[in-house]
Amino acid sequence: SQTLAIIKDWEVIDDPQVEVHTGGDSPHDMTLPGICEGYLLKRRKWPLKGWHKRYFVLEAGILRYSKHQHDVSRGRVQGSLDVSLAVMSINKKSNRIDLDAGDILYHMKVIAKSHELFYIWVTKLQAHRLFKKNEAAHVQSGFLQTLSVAGLAQRNGDLSVHETLSQERQKLQEVLETNNIHQSNTLAEVGFILRLNSSRGPPSVADSAAEYFDASDDVLCGSSSEVSDESGLSEGSTTNSEPEEGHGGYNSTGRRTTLPAPCPDNSHVGLMAILYNNIGKDLARVSMPAALNEPVNLLQRLCEELEYSELLDTANNTSDPYQRMVYIAAFAISGYSTATFRNRYKPFNPVLGETYECIREDRSFRIISEQVCHHPPISACHAESENFSFWQDQRWKNKFWGKSLEILPTGMVNVTLQRYGDHYEWNKVVTCIHNVLSQQRYLEHYGEVTIRNLKSNTCTCKITFVKSRYWGSDTNKNEVQGTVLDQSGSVIHRFGGLWHEGIFCDTLPTPKCVWKPNPQPKDDVLYYGFSTFAMELNELPPELKPLLPPTDSRLRPDQRLLEEGKVEESDRKKDDLEEFQRERRKELSKQGEEHVPRFFKKAKDSCGRDVWLTNETYWKLRENPGFANTENIILW
Repeated sequence: SQTLAIIKDWEVIDDPQVEVHTGGDSPHDMTLPGICEGYLLKRRKWPLKGWHKRYFVLEAGILRYSKHQHDVSRGRVQGSLDVSLAVMSINKKSNRIDLDAGDILYHMKVIAKSHELFYIWVTKLQAHRLFKKNEAAHVQSGFLQTLSVAGLAQRNGDLSVHETLSQERQKLQEVLETNNIHQSNTLAEVGFILRLNSSRGPPSVADSAAEYFDASDDVLCGSSSEVSDESGLSEGSTTNSEPEEGHGGYNSTGRRTTLPAPCPDNSHVGLMAILYNNIGKDLARVSMPAALNEPVNLLQRLCEELEYSELLDTANNTSDPYQRMVYIAAFAISGYSTATFRNRYKPFNPVLGETYECIREDRSFRIISEQVCHHPPISACHAESENFSFWQDQRWKNKFWGKSLEILPTGMVNVTLQRYGDHYEWNKVVTCIHNVLSQQRYLEHYGEVTIRNLKSNTCTCKITFVKSRYWGSDTNKNEVQGTVLDQSGSVIHRFGGLWHEGIFCDTLPTPKCVWKPNPQPKDDVLYYGFSTFAMELNELPPELKPLLPPTDSRLRPDQRLLEEGKVEESDRKKDDLEEFQRERRKELSKQGEEHVPRFFKKAKDSCGRDVWLTNETYWKLRENPGFANTENIILW
């Protein structure tokens, strides 16, 4: 009831009614409202706790704010918002005003308990919203009228429609920039009209983009020049857009967008009995029914950590070492985002000697991974591109404690950048699945990450994955905070956010969202919660199959059967495969031999720890003589 009372205190201000005038006359209410300025309280950015005082200026429909009044005269603006594009809500009891423009959200309230000041701001905001709406409508109306004239002129043979429309589009661009109107909808509608009015037939996609959508980025990218806001997740993300949907379950790059079969219902599996019989044990040694698995394994999961490899590309092209560290940190965090939708199934455990390769020309990297040890289970990988190298050997321990399942990784992640010779190294944090036996299970990461550059002590990075409190709200879950420190320990950059939504850094020269995850594909719940990138990991095109060694994960029969929805057959094949591995280990033991990894070698790192590094033979053998012409071990 208390929550309902709070909700009732809020009132959404109706969208201003826009009057569209024709004939070139300005509407009566196009009079520019007066400026409104002063100090207000604004909700803090990260982690949205508490308020701080900021100086706001409302002028010509644009609301800007700075830390201090004198910053305004110096042009030091922390953020700005076109108020006509925001939904406006007010709370008269608490003198609160909220402006929600989708990717930007301002929470504001009057400092003094003055209803008069509150109503002044509300009235002024309404006036500026109406002015801005009418201004945009008036510009669009005038342009549409020009289009009709241009069409008539073209029909009369006076000049070509392309010349006319190109000239008028340029005029519209100049008007928009002059009046500081950031109306992506206006330009999108105009582009659509331009295509409809072309008498030469529909232009190609390339023609449309070149002819009609070459306006400046700050206008086309959306509604605001906001650079320091709570949402942080602007369109300026460094992530790649996903390939467009094609036909028959494949996208425009030829890769699949769905799996052959949806994930199975595993509610019948006696998970409780399995887990309670193994409380406190390492579950990597416990055989699980195939229905609890997802059709990728831990070798492929290592590759999945490169989904946002463009962050490493960006780091390699960033000259400032402190800013480089911010992008390395964002990459380290991005590898955890896939876990958001993946708490219902577990990956397959690779068998000893199993391998996995992935070549991504679209992302300019290739990776090879191998299961190099059985007890403890160790998965090693090495990726390379023209910008970076990435390698790690990971060991996972899974422990069940009654209600939660902890996944404890050991081993360090390594990245080198080609341009600057940097060698970054960091640890991983604990992953915990809570309420593992109920339908309300959820997953979180917690712990500290330290990133060091082994080639330079210019800076280090500390990242905290905040452990959620049982009494905390959902908005506090998945929080991550980080700092980049110089040699003396002084903070150079601060960043933070949520590991499943994005990371924002407001200490960069241009404060921005440095990373946010790609959107999930449609119907992802039916396919294990896989991202678009994960959907492609186990794909086996006909032209690739003869090039792979027979130890590649894509040729593993129990995993392939599960992907095809043949759960019972997968379970039987999984039992056979595990029995075959036990017999293989016994045979090696009888002969006094040990398994020797094929593509990785054991070494010592700078701290004396055992590590597994590539022996640089995989890609050479693949090319010459080819794995079909080499002696290979039999795993299944």
